[in-house]
Amino acid sequence: MRYTFTEYQESAAYLREKIGDFVPKAAMVLGSGLGELGDQVENPIVVPYGEIPHFVASTAPGHKGQLVFGWLSGRPVAVMQGRMHHYEGYSYEEASYAIRVLRLLGADTLIVTNAAGGVNHDFHAGELMLITDQIKLFLESPLRGENLREFGPRFPDSSYLYTPMLQDLARSVATQQGISLREGVYMYFPGPQYETPAEVRLARLLGADAVGMSTVPEVIVAGHCGMQVLGITLITNMAAGILPQPLSEEEVLTAAAAAKERFSALLLGCLNQL
Repeated sequence: MRYTFTEYQESAAYLREKIGDFVPKAAMVLGSGLGELGDQVENPIVVPYGEIPHFVASTAPGHKGQLVFGWLSGRPVAVMQGRMHHYEGYSYEEASYAIRVLRLLGADTLIVTNAAGGVNHDFHAGELMLITDQIKLFLESPLRGENLREFGPRFPDSSYLYTPMLQDLARSVATQQGISLREGVYMYFPGPQYETPAEVRLARLLGADAVGMSTVPEVIVAGHCGMQVLGITLITNMAAGILPQPLSEEEVLTAAAAAKERFSALLLGCLNQL
């Protein structure tokens, strides 16, 4: 699926009718089992994805599939309670479509979260990881096809997809709140099957600290259209082959529920200081 700039404008226009003159300066994408933070938005305006022109549905477990506009930690936000994934049958452009729409509505900062498997042997399930960089390798890009110059250049720089200033902010907030915060590189795999032990060993050799099935397409698009990006991963389990046990979806959601207080505190603290 290839979108035109007009289609992005149509989606933004529909949402503008819903939110009036409200401008969400920060957009947040809440991953598997992490969507409860969206329920804390004050004066919420809730718009299901299915109502928005050109949006596709979010079908993954733990994803409500709606946009919530309002105030969170004193800041005007647009919260995506659930995201779209390539493994759901969507193109990378469809999976990242919402980011450009939110940019048109005025969001200049993107906060992305996800649940991921730990690759670094020093990590443990339940820990939070600040994303410092990402690995996608040779998979198709959400920027493939005709460039929409209204958003950004044909060949965007990827040196600092995750904004150093926001990384420093997250470190500071974590220290202030006494939250242990790992740091590392997130590697994207398309899924929906979990990675094999051999793939996990390869990821570690390439420098990855965590592996997952989301985030990277959205961050590429955000970088293309000039947004600042902060990424936080919840290590919900150790990736395949590290522990002598199979992986499961229930394990991911259980770990997310157990970490939600620390996760929420860190994100709210960062939002408050944007």
